[in-house]
Order: sequence, then C-alpha cells, then structure tokens
Amino acid sequence: MRAPKTADFIVIGTGVIGSSIAFHLMKRNAGRVLILDKNLAAQGGSSRSSALVRMHYTLPEEVRLAVKSYEIFANWEDTVGRPGHLKQIGFVQIVPESEIEQLKKNVEMQRKVGANTRIISSRELNEIEPDWRLDDVSVAAYEPDSGYGDGSVTANDFLERAREMGAEFLPRTCVSAFNIEAGRVRGVATDKGGFEAPTVIAATGPWSVPLFRAAGFELPIEAEFHRVAILKNPPAMKGGGCALIDSACLVYLRSEGDGMTLVGEFTGTRGVDPDDFPQSISHEELAEVALLGARRIPALENSGVVRGVTGMYDVSPDARPLLGQTPGVEGLYIACGFSGMGYKISPVVGLTMAELIVDGRGKTVDISIFDPGRFAAGEPIRAPHEYADA
Repeated sequence: MRAPKTADFIVIGTGVIGSSIAFHLMKRNAGRVLILDKNLAAQGGSSRSSALVRMHYTLPEEVRLAVKSYEIFANWEDTVGRPGHLKQIGFVQIVPESEIEQLKKNVEMQRKVGANTRIISSRELNEIEPDWRLDDVSVAAYEPDSGYGDGSVTANDFLERAREMGAEFLPRTCVSAFNIEAGRVRGVATDKGGFEAPTVIAATGPWSVPLFRAAGFELPIEAEFHRVAILKNPPAMKGGGCALIDSACLVYLRSEGDGMTLVGEFTGTRGVDPDDFPQSISHEELAEVALLGARRIPALENSGVVRGVTGMYDVSPDARPLLGQTPGVEGLYIACGFSGMGYKISPVVGLTMAELIVDGRGKTVDISIFDPGRFAAGEPIRAPHEYADA
C-alpha cells in the first residue's frame, strides 16, 4: 500500500517519544497521522535504553511527567492494549553527603506531587540490598514500586496501536528538510519525495540539530556517547536488586533478571556523530564500566562480562527536554533534548504534546517550562534543589 502524500500530522521518529505522540494523537482521533523514520521502528536510542522507571527528579514538572507516566506503565494493558512489561524491582537514589539536604527536600516535593518515595536509613537500605557498600551513605531515597521496562517494546507497542487506529507508518524514509512557507510549516522533503501536512512533530533525538538548523533554528543539543555493561553476577551475590542512580559513585545500575546486573556510566563523550559511533565496547572498556559498578557493589569485581551496549543521549544545556513549537515557525513542533530521561516520561510526553498541539496547552501536565525558545531567551531551567551532577 502506498503511503499518503498528505496528512494532518507528520510525526518524525519512532522511538518511545515519537511513537507515544502518534499513539496519543490517534487516541484522540485528532486526524490523519503519518509517521516517518529513516530506519525501521525503534532502532535509535530507544532500542539501547537502560529503560529505568523512576520518579526522582529535582523539578516538579519532571516529577509530574514521571508520576503520570508510571501510572500508564503500571496499567499498560488497559491503556495501550498490550501485555505490561514494567519490572517493579524498586529504585534507590544515593547522593554525596554534602547533598543530603537537597535529597530530603526533593523527596518531600516528590511526595507532594504524588510519587511513592521516602527517605530510608543506611541500615534499612542494607536490609534491602546486603551486597551494597554503604559506608559513605547515611540516608537514601527509595521508591518501592519503581524499576525498569523495555525501550523497544514500549516504542513498538505505541506504534502498533497507533497503526491499528489508522496511522500510516513509512519506514526507511529519511527526512532531509522541513518545507516552510511564510513562517508556517507545510510538510517535509524526504528521499521518497515530499509529504504535506500543516503540523509536523520532530522526535528525532540527536539527529534533530541539522534539520532545525536548515529551518533557521539552532538547537542547543549535543550528542553524548554512553557505554553500558551487562555483567554476570558472582554466585554469592543476591540477584534481582533495585535500580540505582548513585551520584556519589557516578554510576547507575539495575538488575537484568535475577542473575545479571546492568551497569552504566554517568558521563560520556560529547560531540559524537549519531550516525557514526562505536557499536561495540572493547574488553578493556567493559572492565572500566564494570569497575564503576564495583564501587557500590564490591562483588561485581568478580563478575563475568556478558555483553556491552553503546548509545547516544541528546543533551541540552540544562539537561532537560525541549518540548513545544519551534520559535518563528507555526505548526512545527520539537520533542528532543531528553538528556537520558526520555524513556521514563515518554508515555505522558506523548500525551501532553498531543494536548499542546490539539488544545493549545498541556493539560495533564503543564509543559510550558520546557519551551524550546528558553535558551535563546537566556532562561535555562534551574530547580530549587539541584544536585551537582545535574
């Protein structure tokens, strides 16, 4: 079947964000939706995501997006019509002792917003995770219901449901430019010809920069390379442990089933080409990442390496997404710059973007703070109780 050359909405990108937007537009019966991707579905960052699901953020709007998204993840079959895949293993946030007051204030804010979280002592954390080294930890934040999901499954579930409701999907279709006339988007140019629509939404991660530059808007987004190691737990180690973001040891980790642990590095190399980055990790690099995990779980020093995963973050100057209409171009919307947080908020980013596009504002969560023009206006986001690694 040939794809239509006209639509009411064109969504570019089939990761968790683009697919969620398409799903929510179709769920609202907003009009004809055409979805384009330069590859097959969910082959970008979503397929490489560690897919943490947690509520611990320093900005109330982020927490609201995460809380409402958690509700969708926890009721996936009711909302999306597919079997749920959320693994509720629990989540812990550890910060340096110098930031304990920020941690407590952030947990207080998160609880007011609706997150199931609390401060726990080092002793209680040791009962939950006896393998963790906790000599530098007095308290931590704990979310018993949080955990992780699957980026590819999430994106494909959203996309499949959108198609079942009538959306058209055209894979292997590379968008080369937006067609703009008199300050309004008219469609897109691709390697398969032009497609017309009065509304275009780009959820294209680090590939967004050249597209928007050609449209006269310089996106302050950098591609950042990250490495993850999947380790085989040593026999004496407890399996199935909590997910952890550890600002003290600069590492994040989570169980990968009962017998393995996923370990990821906090920081990565900026300015990498998203179309040309290492697709594998050397044995030496895997050992480096494994040792990061061993800072918190000493038993991982004796783990076996199963495999490595590489991927890209699309990082903004304040490490928060750009969500909204492109300054100066009516009908052209941006959803990028997620800086590693895209998966866990994707269900409600799609919902609120659909609300913004159709109703003129995000109703479920007010996302106006994430306006794409904030950097040009000199107004990056700063939360009241930021951490140093933010």
